[in-house]
Amino acid sequence: MGVIVNPVFVVLSSKTWHDKLFEDLRDNVEATWIRLKEFNKFNLENLDQWKPDMIFIPHWSYIIPEEIFLKYDCIVFHMTDLPYGRGGSPLQNLITRGHNKTKISALKVVKELDAGPVYLKRELSLDGNATEIFQRASSIIQSMIREIIDQDIKPIGQDGVPVLFKRRTPSESNLADVKSKEEAYDYIRMLDAEGYPHAFLETENLRFEFTEAIISENGQLKANVRIFKK
Repeated sequence: MGVIVNPVFVVLSSKTWHDKLFEDLRDNVEATWIRLKEFNKFNLENLDQWKPDMIFIPHWSYIIPEEIFLKYDCIVFHMTDLPYGRGGSPLQNLITRGHNKTKISALKVVKELDAGPVYLKRELSLDGNATEIFQRASSIIQSMIREIIDQDIKPIGQDGVPVLFKRRTPSESNLADVKSKEEAYDYIRMLDAEGYPHAFLETENLRFEFTEAIISENGQLKANVRIFKK
């Protein structure tokens, strides 16, 4: 990439835990910074007006259109050590597989999902609930973005046999089939963030949603519960 005169960078994420990431980049990295949160504003017409040098994607639930990633460098941050864990719901898939740590991979968007060359990877702990993990990841991603810009890092093709993750559905948040207290704790914490279907139980008339799970010193699992009429 080399030295860019008057660079323009776009950050694509609707998540509140990326507010600080964007503000810190805007305030500390000399460039024009643009934040996009809405799906309908992420289009070629807007991008062609701004002509971004890079589009950084900390979190986005939609497919990046080919017309965009072929014209502009799009860098997505995926919460697995690629090529392990290509696909949807990486955090939840990691926790249900028993992982307590992972890597964030910064990769170039290509047509095949999560298959692009990788700029760099950084370690991430999976302790705590989903909100805490995403906040921790946000700080790491901010550093990765600065490193990519400052060091003009070139992406390198992925090495190894891909392991694919399937995007989880809301019905998979049901605690009815959970077999242990520890598994229930993981289900509750891994879904405890904005925009995610909380772990739940249902009766014929009521729905119980669980958040803020902890396992106390005496081994009891405690959580907040909200009760809704179906």
